[in-house]
Amino acid sequence: MMHSHATVSAELGLSLVVPEHGSVPLVASLSYSAEDPFAIRMAFHVGTDEPVEWIFARDLLAVGLEGPAGEGDVQVWPADDQGRELLNIALSSPFGEAHFEAPRSSTAAFLGRTYEVIPAGQETDFVDLDSELDELLWQA
Repeated sequence: MMHSHATVSAELGLSLVVPEHGSVPLVASLSYSAEDPFAIRMAFHVGTDEPVEWIFARDLLAVGLEGPAGEGDVQVWPADDQGRELLNIALSSPFGEAHFEAPRSSTAAFLGRTYEVIPAGQETDFVDLDSELDELLWQA
């Protein structure tokens, strides 16, 4: 059964790819909520009090598992590195750029769990457009 407040989360071991220096392991938290059915949140724990959080489309992650996806700030593409199936995630902002490698199978498993909450293509069934519009107009 789907609940409007259902969430899915996972800890994911990533590698920060540092050109000419190899990679640095770190942990990211992935989360998905039915309250924001189009979005995946990825929080990086980098030693500060607050994690660095990125928000991107669930569809972007799904397409990126199969082939190159994204233009601009978030790009995702699969790779096979000596038998290890990886998912590359490149993030870009005015503050810098970062390239991560994630285990493709773990990322796909997380994504599969999000579809148990809200199946692909049914996201709009869980968006209250009137409330969203009221909030936008209230903030204006």
